Amino acid sequence: MLNFNRSRSQARANRSMSLGGMDFADPKKKSSYVGKILLAAALTAFCILVLKQSPTFNTPTAFSRHEAGITHVLVTGGAGYIGSHAVLRLLKDSYRVTIVDNLSRGNLGAVKVLKELFPEPDRLQFIYADLGDAKAVNKIFSENAFDAVMHFAAVAYVGESTLDPLKYYHNITSNTLVVLEAMAARGVGTLIYSSTCATYGEPEKMPITEETPQVPINPYGKAKKMAEDIILDFHTNSNMAVMILRYFNVIGSDPEGRLGEAPRPELREHGRISGACFDAARGIIPGLKVRGTDYKTADGTCIRDYIDVTDLVDAHVKALEKAMPGKVGIYNVGTGRGRSVKEFVEACKKATGVTIKVDFLDRRPGDYAEVLADPTKILRELNWTAQYTNLQESLQVAWRWQKSHLDGYNS
Repeated sequence: MLNFNRSRSQARANRSMSLGGMDFADPKKKSSYVGKILLAAALTAFCILVLKQSPTFNTPTAFSRHEAGITHVLVTGGAGYIGSHAVLRLLKDSYRVTIVDNLSRGNLGAVKVLKELFPEPDRLQFIYADLGDAKAVNKIFSENAFDAVMHFAAVAYVGESTLDPLKYYHNITSNTLVVLEAMAARGVGTLIYSSTCATYGEPEKMPITEETPQVPINPYGKAKKMAEDIILDFHTNSNMAVMILRYFNVIGSDPEGRLGEAPRPELREHGRISGACFDAARGIIPGLKVRGTDYKTADGTCIRDYIDVTDLVDAHVKALEKAMPGKVGIYNVGTGRGRSVKEFVEACKKATGVTIKVDFLDRRPGDYAEVLADPTKILRELNWTAQYTNLQESLQVAWRWQKSHLDGYNS
């Protein structure tokens, strides 16, 4: 009899099985091979993750290297009203731009518009960061090759500054110190600083020249003056090129309707008079509140020098072009012509075609009666003068953007 249950004298060797001319690998060996592949892939992914977390890891881009013939400008607050208009102008003039903004006052929608207008990968980049975070700021400067900085980022409402002064000293003065330290550490040679006529306070003589004593009367102006002082003290032993632009009341928007002003709704109470006029014209608020009718002016309301945002950014670009190593330039940026608040309201009524209800209230803390620029110096040294000086036309341009963007950039 055949014994089908006999034992083998030795174990069967592992081998491939053949069926119809096809070899089938042993399943245990295949499983082991797949496992090794998965383990290698996991280890590779882990190594990449660790490298990316390392401060020394950086994928080279056009923004991370200096390039002959191209000026790379860091624009802080570049998602904001004035900053975004400056970025538009810089990109039109073939600059390379990096925007840094924490979006507390800026609009990501403005960045989207700029990206759509200039989609080339080496023209514009946006970095979300807070300038109060020194570690983040130093990382940005270590990973990018900046040639110049335009420092716009700042909270900028006089009324709000009187209610929350510590916010203003931190956001304006401390943050400027962080930016300046990072520039010095990385050898960035040019600073264009966005300052304000609020540093002058309420001068005895008009118009205001660059030599007018700076005696600010509200935390906004004081914080800006402190930042200026820090910059000037640092410059004493530095070869940095510095331009400080003290500008007056900004109005208007991009003449081609691509950008405009879209402040946070919760800040309407502190915002610019132009925004308040437009809100009243649109019915968002019941009327316009004019604070102060007993000033020593012709009609009792404050007098201001209104500068169109297109002119303002032109002054910044001219300052950048004229900036010289080791030199400081300080300039007033205004039209040299003052308009009262009542005049402004009448111009806004004509620009919008809406009869705006006006309520006259007591003075706002921290305000001053009259502010008027003497633009002689900036004309002489930078060959700059305001071109958009028709108040009603500037308001009409801004009103067109407002009407086509009823929900700001969200629309």
